[in-house]
Amino acid sequence: MIPYFELTTFHIGPIPIQVWGLLVATGFLVGAKVSERHLKRLGLEHKLIFDMLGWMVLWALIVSRLVHVFVYEPSYYFAHPSEIIRIWEGGLSIYGGLIAATVTALVIMRRRRLDIWKYAGATIFGLPLGIAIGRIGCFLTDLHEGTATDFFLGVKYPDGIIRHNLGLYESLTSFLLFGIFLFMNKKRVQEGWYLVAFTMWYSLIRFFMDFLRIADTRYFNLTPAQYLSIGLFVIGILCVYRIQTHSRSR
Repeated sequence: MIPYFELTTFHIGPIPIQVWGLLVATGFLVGAKVSERHLKRLGLEHKLIFDMLGWMVLWALIVSRLVHVFVYEPSYYFAHPSEIIRIWEGGLSIYGGLIAATVTALVIMRRRRLDIWKYAGATIFGLPLGIAIGRIGCFLTDLHEGTATDFFLGVKYPDGIIRHNLGLYESLTSFLLFGIFLFMNKKRVQEGWYLVAFTMWYSLIRFFMDFLRIADTRYFNLTPAQYLSIGLFVIGILCVYRIQTHSRSR
């Protein structure tokens, strides 16, 4: 059992620093740097990552916020429109961000006439680490309280009930996935398998963890993220088909 604590801000002199925003930004930068180094090891255009990063972050923030506002909590934000811009307090859809960042990256790669399949598999290398760091922010600021549990990683809240903390779980599982990526890199697996590992791992983890959420919008008993997880898993299957078809054609 983990004792309850919450860390939302700290100060550097008179300046308040938002912990959640700081860790999300750190996740972006660290994940991008790891992907850049991976591209460099492969002899690919490694500067591409930071050329794309600004646009990816911008569109990820915009779309992830819009998905949260219009899909998860529309009634609240329609009643409090001034709150829509307060993204530093949390309230971003990670799937919205992933979709926006992916589309942005694909557009840039296409304009540069790069091998999208090869580069997509390589650039995703640092993504699990970036998510893991960002989700530490969710854990520290207590954004994703779950159902009651006696699991040893449960958090004992001020009301005396031990609950799942889904930010913690997603951080730990993402660190584990990054460890798997490092093992795959050591074994020099084909780049496309990183896409398969991420899409299938993340979609399954998120689909089943969302059943533990207690304060999330649901449509026909499933959260929006669960529907998107199903779509992401299908993409993983298509990636497996693409790899196998490509291997047989050699």
